[in-house]
Amino acid sequence: MKRFTLFLFALTLQTVYAQKNIDPTPEDIATAKKLREKYGKDDVAILEATETITFELAKKNEGVSVTKNVKEKLMNIGHRADIQKAEFYDSESEIQEFSMKFRNEKAAYFEVKDEFYKSDDLFYNDYRVKYMNVDFPVQGYTYNYELNKKYNDIKYFTSLYFHDAYPTLKKEFVITVPDWLEVEFKEFNFAGYAVRKSQKPAAKGKATVYTFSLENMDGFPKEDSSPGPSYLYPHILVIARSYTAEGKKNTLFSATGDLYKWYKSLVDTMDEKPEAMKEKVKELTANAKTDEEKIKNIYYWVQDNIRYIAFEDGLAGFRPDASQNVFQKRYGDCKGMANLTRQMLKLAGYDARLTWIGTKRIAYNYTIPSLGVDNHMICTLFKDGKKYFLDGTEKYNSFGEYAERIQGKEVMIEDGEKFIIEKVPVAAASANKEIYNASFKIDNEALTGKISSSMKGESRAYFLYGYNNTKNDKKENALQYYISRGDKNFSVSNIVTSDLTNRDKTLTIEYNAGIRNRVSSFDNEMYIDLDYLEEFAGYDFKERKTDYEFSFKKDYESNITLEIPAGYTVTRLPEPLTVSTDDYAINVSYTKSGNTILYKKHFIIKNGAIKKADFTNWNAAIAGLKNLYSETITLTKQ
Repeated sequence: MKRFTLFLFALTLQTVYAQKNIDPTPEDIATAKKLREKYGKDDVAILEATETITFELAKKNEGVSVTKNVKEKLMNIGHRADIQKAEFYDSESEIQEFSMKFRNEKAAYFEVKDEFYKSDDLFYNDYRVKYMNVDFPVQGYTYNYELNKKYNDIKYFTSLYFHDAYPTLKKEFVITVPDWLEVEFKEFNFAGYAVRKSQKPAAKGKATVYTFSLENMDGFPKEDSSPGPSYLYPHILVIARSYTAEGKKNTLFSATGDLYKWYKSLVDTMDEKPEAMKEKVKELTANAKTDEEKIKNIYYWVQDNIRYIAFEDGLAGFRPDASQNVFQKRYGDCKGMANLTRQMLKLAGYDARLTWIGTKRIAYNYTIPSLGVDNHMICTLFKDGKKYFLDGTEKYNSFGEYAERIQGKEVMIEDGEKFIIEKVPVAAASANKEIYNASFKIDNEALTGKISSSMKGESRAYFLYGYNNTKNDKKENALQYYISRGDKNFSVSNIVTSDLTNRDKTLTIEYNAGIRNRVSSFDNEMYIDLDYLEEFAGYDFKERKTDYEFSFKKDYESNITLEIPAGYTVTRLPEPLTVSTDDYAINVSYTKSGNTILYKKHFIIKNGAIKKADFTNWNAAIAGLKNLYSETITLTKQ
């Protein structure tokens, strides 16, 4: 007991000592207030950050390693802040220091956790995160953060970004390149930013010191549906071309062929035993009458039966898992699923090949020999002079159709000792056509009638994925909710659908509907509001900082007809709205024909995105759309 009391006393003294000289000065508080005014909602800012990069030969001259040292001074610019500081790593890297100190350089003892990266309770082998939760008690409080991270192989050290999650007053990269290393620093998105650059001989040794610095940067906007950071922010792509050791020049990634050669070397080390899938392939193709049917049976089986568990943006691994492993485990990452698809198709007698690709999150193409160029793997089928790109991770994508995230992107296809560069075809918005038809009459101040809708392309795949990933006992409720949009005034009955597992045919849904609180009568006039859906009304980008990217290109058409009640005439219809640009079109109109009113809406998002440069015009169009949605039809009793 006595020893425990002495321990507590010593710990108390240590804590009191550690608190000396760590409170913010009046100058710190004044600085924090100014930064708060400038950066608004942000609670933390980085006053200064320096990343020092060095290279050294690995043992036995087998490659080049990289050490990155990061030092940051963090300040709380709000009244109080709690943040999480995190760093990812994998089997090709190690974190040697990960610490936070008070301003007096005494250690701040925040618990450091180290665990596998997880998402949706899935386990990602080889990709880990080290993190700590940091609290800033008062405005102006500062910490000094330090990270020391080693990349065992320079190939995995791909990029340097100036921007951070928090506003940064100054960031500097100091890179010392020894004469025996040939490395290129490729600059992206520097236009519009005052990046300062310099180079000079190192004070010691035969080397050159490159310095890049930038000041006064906003933090990354916390916005969904944004382009990948490689499109938006100034950064440096590090391309290690070669190194010389003991008089011998060793090529790393000097050209695209070197990148393919390295990828192929990983593929060649796989211990493939495709006979494990032989019986399953026989079963899938036994009753198929055509080649296309056989191919679809295999491709769709992989989509439906192999669970995708990979972390798309990770550099955690480039070697595909052996096909028999993915087949037996029934799960795998994109590489394993692509390899399984390839091997099953080859067993069926088709020419199928592994294919590397960077999704639309990545701005680069294969003219750049870097691991940062791609983040995904698919399978390419060669058939009758055509190439089909098969992505097993895209559930419910039809054979011959491609997800928006890979359309237009370059692919690198294996071709023995050589490779083939192709582009994934780009589909028009009409490939994802969605049509909504409704026919109503007025019954006791409610709208009643029949509704039908149809979907194809990615609109169909999106629906099928959501529906088929709902538990069976909740599917009916999920379908009801989807149809009614959760509107309690919207009642649905007699639902009839097409096959909701079929990804090849146009998806259709038909049902009877009743909608309350859309008709009002006063004296001799009746007011009808047909806008119970208000499509696209929520896409207002007044506060947004980055382009908005839809999941896929949109071509949505709505046709609602209303039977005019006997004894009434139309005295007012809302005015039409027409907007047309290179990227989108909006057409909304009301017309009267005989004893019916047709309310027609047509929205086309031609390229799947609304650019920041066009937000002013887009927001004006949405404002006009909202005004139209607020208007009603007026009928007057004759």
